[in-house]
Amino acid sequence: MIQYKSWVSMAVVATTVTVMTLGVNTQAAEHHTEMMYASDHMEIASFAQLLQDSEKTDEIVMENEYQEAGLLTAEELDKKIAEQKQAEKEAEEKALQEKKEAEEKAQRELEEAQKKEAERIAAEQAEAQRKAEEEAAVAQLQEADKELLASIIFCEAGNQPYEGQVAVGAVIMNRVKSAVYPNSISEVVYQSGQFGPAMTGWLDSVRYSAGYTPSAMQAAIDALSGSNPIGDCLYFDQGGMGYQLGDHYFH
Repeated sequence: MIQYKSWVSMAVVATTVTVMTLGVNTQAAEHHTEMMYASDHMEIASFAQLLQDSEKTDEIVMENEYQEAGLLTAEELDKKIAEQKQAEKEAEEKALQEKKEAEEKAQRELEEAQKKEAERIAAEQAEAQRKAEEEAAVAQLQEADKELLASIIFCEAGNQPYEGQVAVGAVIMNRVKSAVYPNSISEVVYQSGQFGPAMTGWLDSVRYSAGYTPSAMQAAIDALSGSNPIGDCLYFDQGGMGYQLGDHYFH
């Protein structure tokens, strides 16, 4: 098509030169020569129009060739750019959403870990408090048992040598360990018909007024700690049989 356009241009130039030559040669000619010039002028106009039409044809052909070759028009290029921008926007939004979800997941995991840690600490504190309360209760019971044992030792053997006082405490501890008697100092001491001071009220008077001597308290501590000078004896009295310590016989 480009080559055809060149041929048309050359034809127009040649025709123009010919017409101009004819015009020069016929200046002195007759009237019919003027008519010939007018006809030639019309031919030039026709060739010019043909040239313009060929240029438009070239543009159309070139556009078709671009499209056939895979090149984009301006409209298609704008559309392609818009699609690319939209894809980039969607990818960015997706990345932001994934980042947000990851951060939220990490926050949930952190909160869950903190919750579990708080629960663990609370459980440990509760267990520690429970043990402390148990130990306090045991200590309180031990203190009460120690005071009760010191009081009954004082009432039964306050005037006896120290070893005799420990022996009275050992009898009570042997009964606590025996399957025949109750398994607590209080129940053994206050068991009906067993110890006179417990039945008369003298024991309670000494106990609540802390009227026992330091020697009786120390004897109680030693008996609670396992000191036992009379073996497995469960009884004592002032009779005439058994192992004697001071005024008491243990059997």
